[in-house]
Amino acid sequence: MKINSVESIPKLKNTAPTQIFFGTELDETSSSEQFLASMYDSVQTSIFVVDVLEDGDFRYLALNPTHERWVGLPSEELRGKKPEDILSPVDAARVRKHYADCVRLGKTISYKQCLQLQGVNTWWSTTLTPLRDRNSRIYRLIGTSSNITSSKLLEKAGRMTAEKQRLLEGIAHKISKCEDLENILQQTVTNIRHVMDCDRILIYHFQTENSGVFIAESTIMDGNSLLGRKIQDYFVDIQLQESYKRGYVHVIEDIYTTGLHPCQRDFFASMQVRSNLVVPILLQQNLWGLLIAQQCREMRKWRQEEIDIFKQIALQLGIAIQQAELQKQVNYLQKQLELQKQQHRSQLNQTQNFQAIVRKITEKICNHLDVHQVLQTAVQELAQLLELERCQIELYNLCQTSVTVTSEYSSNLPDGRGLTREILDFPQVYQSLLQKQVFQSLEILPGWNSQIKVVSQLACPIFDAQGILGNIWLIKSTEETFEQLEISLVQEIANECAIAIRQSQLQEKTKAQVKELAQREQHKNEFLKTLSQELRTPVTSISLAAQTLESLLTPNGILDIELVPQLLQILHNECGRENKLINDLLTLTYLNIEPEPPTLIAIDLQTWLTPIVESFRDVANCQKQNFNLNIAANLPPLETDITDLERIITELLNNACKFTPAGESITISANLSADTVELKICYSGVEIPNHELTRVFQPFYRFTNNAPWKSSDSGLELALVKAMMERLNGSIDVESADNHITFTIKFPLQPVF
Repeated sequence: MKINSVESIPKLKNTAPTQIFFGTELDETSSSEQFLASMYDSVQTSIFVVDVLEDGDFRYLALNPTHERWVGLPSEELRGKKPEDILSPVDAARVRKHYADCVRLGKTISYKQCLQLQGVNTWWSTTLTPLRDRNSRIYRLIGTSSNITSSKLLEKAGRMTAEKQRLLEGIAHKISKCEDLENILQQTVTNIRHVMDCDRILIYHFQTENSGVFIAESTIMDGNSLLGRKIQDYFVDIQLQESYKRGYVHVIEDIYTTGLHPCQRDFFASMQVRSNLVVPILLQQNLWGLLIAQQCREMRKWRQEEIDIFKQIALQLGIAIQQAELQKQVNYLQKQLELQKQQHRSQLNQTQNFQAIVRKITEKICNHLDVHQVLQTAVQELAQLLELERCQIELYNLCQTSVTVTSEYSSNLPDGRGLTREILDFPQVYQSLLQKQVFQSLEILPGWNSQIKVVSQLACPIFDAQGILGNIWLIKSTEETFEQLEISLVQEIANECAIAIRQSQLQEKTKAQVKELAQREQHKNEFLKTLSQELRTPVTSISLAAQTLESLLTPNGILDIELVPQLLQILHNECGRENKLINDLLTLTYLNIEPEPPTLIAIDLQTWLTPIVESFRDVANCQKQNFNLNIAANLPPLETDITDLERIITELLNNACKFTPAGESITISANLSADTVELKICYSGVEIPNHELTRVFQPFYRFTNNAPWKSSDSGLELALVKAMMERLNGSIDVESADNHITFTIKFPLQPVF
């Protein structure tokens, strides 16, 4: 239906939208009016009416029901409002231009546009028709619109897919050609902005964990470039960086509605950002930077296909950056190699002249086994060859806190061997030497007759792959510094000295190992000897008891019936002792060779330990021993193997009850020290000599020869306790002083197996 003038329009009487949008009252009984009203209300095309005021401004008059549904605004609320009252400033400016073009041209125009309605971008195909009054002035515009959002999105998605493919192929092509990284990044952000139709695309590079800089930018925003700007606020958030390392994509559709912290919202607002999309750029598993898309003029709902494109581009950029880094390393190594070649050619001739001298010194070093003779030969040959005033070798102590002069050669100066220097007294000198760097200096010394004496000093560290050992000092009375060739010679001698020192240390270590092996062999033999005796003792008792019992048995009966229970008790006790000794020996062997991991259970020591300890109270009371138990309150749960722990506690308490004299005390305590649970078993009235403390946990060690119930003791109990503590990743120590013995066992709260 085409409307050209007011005469062609039926007249309506009431003020409903279908009756007023033409501006003239019509006859309500007219069939053409009813037809027009029916079309206006039921047609699926959106219809809107705009008044053109005398001053050229525009006011909305009415919407049909279809357009009301799309806009989300009733016709009554729209009437009399300007475009700026219902649209964003950008959209309002766009529609005003179309209205003005229709008035200016004075004819029907058609156009397509994107408007943001209810926070969502929608696309429209619109036809705008002007209405004229009797004076031919355009006083009203009739618009019909069709919603083409679905087709536009499909079209845009197809275009973005093709552009994405071309963009990714372009990046891959530039990578293959090894183009400059800066050029790749800048062209990429430019292409992405065109493909995604964004206001700004940025690449942010982390220079350190606490700062970074924008290194590439493409934007349509005037006068607000972020290129080269360093940011130390939002992007350096450690928690956010950890998320980015796992591939997190940060999507903000509207900084004012997303629930950002006020500081974050102000940060984005300062950059004129309304919507933000961030994808990490990763080099292997390291966070190199961020690829950022921003909408500045209005909010934007980021679609999944846009996010997927962004992620794929970030992946390609990571490959490009990694290749650029590798190429940079290759270029650097090539330059270094070429420089080394040039230096090698210039030094080759000079080096050959010194090789003969180096071989001579090396032969003297190799021909002596004693390290002191080797080092003394080295300083003497160096001093004579280089005409030095003094040459000496100093060696570090184990802690590297001091050095001692062990070898020296000088023609006229006092002997300095045995002199010790503290490292802290000469920090500037030894800081370089401890870092395996040559130190060289000129020193001004007082001389005779108010004259000064200048000496040149060179210190070369003696070190190998295992660490630093000492230094060679060279001193000559001249203002000339040591040449590089001389330094190289000294370094070669230092290497030979390091070999000699290490050989000497190895010999000493070998001697110590041989001695230790001999001691172990001796301990093994003593163990086997003692074990044989321990095994033989109950066997002998069993044999004697059996022979005695056999002699009592006659054809007529038992000669002495009263001896039979005693002999049977001896057999029973000795068999039990033999069985316990064998079982303990097998357990100890098993723990030392192939132990299984413990079964950990969390226990409350207050509840678990008390009944085990209390079971020994009757024994202690019978032996007139004072028995005390002290468990600290609020001890945290302990994860341990309760079977092993119960045997450890039982063996230690058995030991305490056996060796504590009557009238003395046995005290068991449990406390928390830092992250460690400590259990102590202390008993008085007995003491272990200091020279025997290291033997307490050895097999068959006994505190006293007069121990009660010695016959029931296998002699392996404390050795087993030590092995079980190691299996539980705990520790056990023993102290003895002032007629007391204290066993201390420690368990970490969180054992590591």
